[in-house]
Amino acid sequence: MTVSSLSDFSQLSARAIRDGIVSGEFSAAEIASAAYSRIDALEPDIHAFNELTPQLAEEAAARIDAKVAAGELLPPLAGVPAAFKDNMNLVGTHTTCSSRILKNYQSVYDCSAVRRLLDAGALPIGKCNMDEFAFGSSTENSAFGPTRNPWDLDRVPGGSSGGSAAAVAAGMVTVSLGSDTGGSIRQPGALTGTVAMKPTYGRVSRYGIVAFASSLDQIGPFTRSVEDAAMVLNAIAGHDDMDATSVREAVPDFTVGLGDGVKGLRVGVVRDMVDLEGCAPEVRAATESALATLATLGAEVGEIDLPMSQHGLAAYYIIGPAEASSNLARFDGIRYGYRAPDAADVLDLYMRSRAEGFGAESIRRIMLGTHALSSGYYDAYYGTAQKTRTLITREFAAAFERFDVLITPTAPTVAFKIGEKAEDPLSMYLSDVYTIPLNLAGLPGISVPCAKSATTGLPIGVQIIGNHFDESTMLRVASALEAALALDMTPPLTGI
Repeated sequence: MTVSSLSDFSQLSARAIRDGIVSGEFSAAEIASAAYSRIDALEPDIHAFNELTPQLAEEAAARIDAKVAAGELLPPLAGVPAAFKDNMNLVGTHTTCSSRILKNYQSVYDCSAVRRLLDAGALPIGKCNMDEFAFGSSTENSAFGPTRNPWDLDRVPGGSSGGSAAAVAAGMVTVSLGSDTGGSIRQPGALTGTVAMKPTYGRVSRYGIVAFASSLDQIGPFTRSVEDAAMVLNAIAGHDDMDATSVREAVPDFTVGLGDGVKGLRVGVVRDMVDLEGCAPEVRAATESALATLATLGAEVGEIDLPMSQHGLAAYYIIGPAEASSNLARFDGIRYGYRAPDAADVLDLYMRSRAEGFGAESIRRIMLGTHALSSGYYDAYYGTAQKTRTLITREFAAAFERFDVLITPTAPTVAFKIGEKAEDPLSMYLSDVYTIPLNLAGLPGISVPCAKSATTGLPIGVQIIGNHFDESTMLRVASALEAALALDMTPPLTGI
């Protein structure tokens, strides 16, 4: 077989690609060529990428094919096409964060997670579109235009990692990396029908990612199967001396035990979150159906309420913007990035560079965060939000004394139409109501496709929450549910 057609390439898993290269069925160079052929056909309509990197991909493919020719052992992700959210540095690429202020910035070092994935043999296909500085839930806040959902080009792919999600959903790459500060991996995963995982905070190095909120950000994978997600986590997890928040925790082989099933595992449905006002009936029904499937497979399903987690959204929109206002202070028109021309003085340079370089949502969050940290408001807002965060963390800890994993919807609705929530920031913020509590508590979570809407055909995801550094159990439950449902999550690309 040669990978000459779009359908051949887009259906291959990471393991199948590596095995095919090992057996000589096809070469890494052929895989790279097939990926770019598919991108040529689909990218003009989807706009998943800000930059393509064919030279880097060709060089990586050549190294893999040389290893094959020499009879050397191949790395675990040899020849697997990968893409990276455009807030992750990689030498030889621009890192723009989809912002005008960094439009021409070129990476001078590598993001650790990106480098580890490439060292595992992945091919760097390109950098993906995103909401500017990861501020958003729809990828409409990009200075370079929105990304469109492969399931319906009139709808959003979610955000802020929408480009990374759409690239995998459309089969343009096999795996991608996104960043998750309040749901920015899991929510677009649900809206695009992909497997999308946020590891435990500290499990994966944050070095080399442009920070949004340093105590919340975490890098994780988008894939089309749970096994592929486990393989990517194997590659990127582990302590990194370059990141002070990276934890010295043993890294198991996350693919081991994926087929062990769920018999005897304790699965808790977070009842007050499933029944939350604003959750679409079809999303609620899909979540209940997924739970029934797990019960049929032998899991012990019970219910629990997490009342403090319902305050996660409010706490997040104090803590996140506060940290963002601090992290984005460095973009001032002086050291790098956009500089306003013909400034009258230094103050004019600062003000105009930031006003002209940042988009509306970035300015909104910087102002909100600066206000929350200002004298007279710090204790009332930021201090209270951090106390709420502690209570949420304790509430989850108590829940995991009773259950091995917890279940909620991933997003309250299916993908909404482009522009539908653009003028209503509060409605947009509610898109992450189920995902934000995990970031506040530092817990791992994975979104797995569990159904398609009966009215629109759009994907629906269920969120599986694991205990700290217990991604293995979480992945085991996700794998069992994936196998039992056996859904075809191929978008209707005909005509695109």
